[in-house]
Amino acid sequence: MTDIQRCEVRPGRLVEWTLHPDSASAATALPDDARPPAYVQEAHIRTSRTVREDGLFVPTWLGTAFDVPGAVDLDALQSALHAWTLRHETLRSGFRWAGDEMRRFTLDPDAVVLQRRQAGDFPDAGALVAHLEARFDVAADALTWPNFMYAAVVRDDSTSVYLAFDHSNVDAASIHRIPAEIHELYAAAVAGREPDTAPVASYVDFSAAERTEADQVDEEHEVVNLWRGFIERCDGKLPNLPVDLGLDPAGPLPTQSLLREFLADDAEASAFEALCRPYGGPLVGVLAATALVTHEMSGHGTYRAVVPFHTRVRSQWSESVGWYVGGAPIEVPVDGTMTLTDVMSSVRSELRHTRPMSRTPIARVLGLLGSTFRPTSPDLYSIVSYVDARAVPRSREWVDLKAYGLVRVSYGDQVCVWVSRLHEGLQIAARYPDTDVATKNVRLYVQRLREVVTAAAGAPSLRGY
Repeated sequence: MTDIQRCEVRPGRLVEWTLHPDSASAATALPDDARPPAYVQEAHIRTSRTVREDGLFVPTWLGTAFDVPGAVDLDALQSALHAWTLRHETLRSGFRWAGDEMRRFTLDPDAVVLQRRQAGDFPDAGALVAHLEARFDVAADALTWPNFMYAAVVRDDSTSVYLAFDHSNVDAASIHRIPAEIHELYAAAVAGREPDTAPVASYVDFSAAERTEADQVDEEHEVVNLWRGFIERCDGKLPNLPVDLGLDPAGPLPTQSLLREFLADDAEASAFEALCRPYGGPLVGVLAATALVTHEMSGHGTYRAVVPFHTRVRSQWSESVGWYVGGAPIEVPVDGTMTLTDVMSSVRSELRHTRPMSRTPIARVLGLLGSTFRPTSPDLYSIVSYVDARAVPRSREWVDLKAYGLVRVSYGDQVCVWVSRLHEGLQIAARYPDTDVATKNVRLYVQRLREVVTAAAGAPSLRGY
């Protein structure tokens, strides 16, 4: 995970694809699709609308970047992009307002046409980055439809492909799988053969099924009561990373910065995994290390966080593009006498108890709580996420293919941390408020986290951490 400034953008001739205006126009006449938005989609779009009404444009797109080696066949690439768009129904499904109600519409597959545009030569990488970011901000906006865009930077020896989507359509797992899937569709188009891809399930169908299940939850449900108590103990809010971020509560939403570094090489990461395995794995270790490090920095005696988990609980959703993420609260006591393994035991116990809560959308819970939250930031809460990407198709080639997951860094008062296990080691990316205090403390947090991870190889107990 990174931002577009750090994904090795190189000069070349830019080609862009958007949904053809005729396709977009056809959508305006479509009847409502009876399948409702996912709760996470609705919350995201409503939050975007609230922030926009407050006078701030906050881009929230996610994307991917990767290379196609050699001289590109643009017609074959367009065919691959079109075929990929048709595979994932959420990309041709959008929302419109009926009063204050969001209603879905879905374009028929045969109405999906991509329009190609030659955007010109960009001999300067910086100018190209600025252009792509500005284009994606407009084309992948949460409050418009269509809300995705594709681009290619063509050179004689390789072509870099960029895809951007509003977050309502994708999550990290979705964008990790895109490079391999489009490579296969492109290779099939060039060779004139059928692609080696199986049909995928629809996130639109998942959204309807999840919402039907979530709507069975009422105000007295155990999950709602557990969230109620957690939020009360967080002083009526959802938690941020518990370190000083230098925020002005009365000030405007701050701009953000991004940090991306390796925490450990492959051998060090493997040793850390071995230490964590008896306690539930490296996610538990990363959360426990975060609890210890933030206690050291802030003195808080309890680490509270909302842990993201995927909701692809059935294999049919495993290759589907969508926003399959829920959150589970944890509360972990911590003090200076505890070791990493001590805290991992507590984290494991908490997650065993609370992970099932992630299957109930938090937006549903907040509605049932009669929450007075008025979202003013694109992030409802801070996250510390862990993903092992080594099983993703073609992930061993990501370095050679210059493949990246992209996150838009714009405005926000929360800290979002993505820890990724790659074949090369353990990488961290953090998006955080761009204040002097936050910059200092997030860098210190990452430094301390690295010390915990790399110490695993030589000090299994890690006393002092």
